Amino acid sequence: MESFTAGLISLEEAQGKMLAQLTPIADSVTVSLQEAVGRITAEPVCSPGAVPSFDNSAMDGYAVRLADIQPGQPLAIAGKAFAGAPFSGTWPAGSAVRIMTGAPIPEGCEAVVMQEETESHAGGIVINATVTAGQNIRRIGEDIQADAQILDAGVRLGAAELPLLASLGIAQLKVLRKLRVAIFSTGDELQPVGQPLAAGQIYDTNRFTVSLMLNKLGCEVIDIGLVRDDPAALRRAFEEADRQADVVISTGGVSVGEADYTKAILEELGAITFWKLAIKPGKPFAFGRLKNSWFCGLPGNPVSAAVTFYQLVQPLLAKLTGQRAAALPPRQRVRAAERIKKSPGRLDFQRGIYAPAADGTLEVRSTGNQGSHVFSSFALANCFIVLERERGTVEAGEWVEIEPFNELLGG
Repeated sequence: MESFTAGLISLEEAQGKMLAQLTPIADSVTVSLQEAVGRITAEPVCSPGAVPSFDNSAMDGYAVRLADIQPGQPLAIAGKAFAGAPFSGTWPAGSAVRIMTGAPIPEGCEAVVMQEETESHAGGIVINATVTAGQNIRRIGEDIQADAQILDAGVRLGAAELPLLASLGIAQLKVLRKLRVAIFSTGDELQPVGQPLAAGQIYDTNRFTVSLMLNKLGCEVIDIGLVRDDPAALRRAFEEADRQADVVISTGGVSVGEADYTKAILEELGAITFWKLAIKPGKPFAFGRLKNSWFCGLPGNPVSAAVTFYQLVQPLLAKLTGQRAAALPPRQRVRAAERIKKSPGRLDFQRGIYAPAADGTLEVRSTGNQGSHVFSSFALANCFIVLERERGTVEAGEWVEIEPFNELLGG
């Protein structure tokens, strides 16, 4: 066991080594609100005005002055106030103003009485409840004060943030430029998706998968293409990618084999921080520095490539764009619903399905075959079952940790 795991570093150590070297990009651009979805705020965003911008009614009812309210005494209706059409007439003593939700509060109004707390009486109303000053009135700035900070720098803009900005009349804002990520695959056995396969060939699904995930993370993808197992071609691909990108991602060519030239070329063109991880799947993952960019070398097996992208590349991209939110969801402890096979030696990311058990507690079961070539395990799963490095086979009923998929894998 020692010989197989010798030289492997833990996932935590790998993540620490990577993130400690990174400095977020600082270049920003100004975009319209419509173009801002998925982008990262480059600076704090402050409110240009107060919300609400005027005192308004929180209820359909009647605007009143406290001095006009006498037990059992009806109040005449002096007029009406609607959202967008405020009351502007004379407000005589001993009367109320009919008011709708969102309408501006008439001058002199001290409270709004809910419609349900009144009765009609001879063209006016009688109030059947105790009235207190300020009730059912939304005050100016009650939600947001003018010039208040509403978003930090480093926030990914989505359906929660953009409507807020729209409600404040913010039509454009500064966001970080998109991270430029160059990708390519290596291997003579690979064929582009959609092309017929010759004997011994397989489809280049990794580059397709990585491109999808990068697009989902808001990156600008530079597709260098498919590179054959040739040192000169591979060197040209690295040099071209390094000229154009902030991050270079290759898939394949980082395991131990006669046709794996990546390590030697990287040592010529840059520096390698680490090469092998004590995780399964995904042991042959490389990270290093090129002249102008960071490099991540993903394994050739499809599941291994997806796992290492999710666990290592995703946090790297988040750090480079200065994002405040954690890239990976917190783990949870749940019961194993069945026996889960594992050998000690590496941290194991098995694909699982978690759901409530009959008693309402969460339990998890495997998606089945966990081979690094079986990508259907992702299509069926909604979490990783994270099994500790020295842990062996798990029996049904034992506690395990799961990591629910975030939006990158969870839809």
